[in-house]
Amino acid sequence: MTVPTLYDWLGGAPALERLFTIFYERVPNDPLLGPVFAGMSPDHVQHVAAFVGEVFGGPKAYSSTHGGDAPAHANMVKQHVGRALTDAHRKRWMQLLLECADELGVPNDPEFRSAFVAYLEWGTRLAMINSQPGADVGGESPMPAWGWGEVKGPYLPPQA
Repeated sequence: MTVPTLYDWLGGAPALERLFTIFYERVPNDPLLGPVFAGMSPDHVQHVAAFVGEVFGGPKAYSSTHGGDAPAHANMVKQHVGRALTDAHRKRWMQLLLECADELGVPNDPEFRSAFVAYLEWGTRLAMINSQPGADVGGESPMPAWGWGEVKGPYLPPQA
């Protein structure tokens, strides 16, 4: 038996695009997140959906348009530079995205949700770190790859 990827289990590109479309439609009206995403690119939803899809085992849609594996991940990391995200921003981003996931019927089995939330926790914490003034985001790390309970992506030691 072949184990499906998280991407396939979630429903592929259509499910990710629906999730991030609904999420980013709500962001401008959110008092905490709205200012962070003011001036968001019209392609933002497609970029985020492609990035997360690739992380979850889908096609290399994000990497293929952003220079390959490590440059693509570096490109996503650099999108957060200078935004000075707080833990309140991070928590609200997670809360709102998970509310949208529940409303859309994203799989809620414990195994999938564990992997899904683990990636969101890791990614939002990394975004928060890389958004701080003076953050060193010069290195290129490979694109993370998330699976069913194991991480196949870059390990970054905790910042002191």
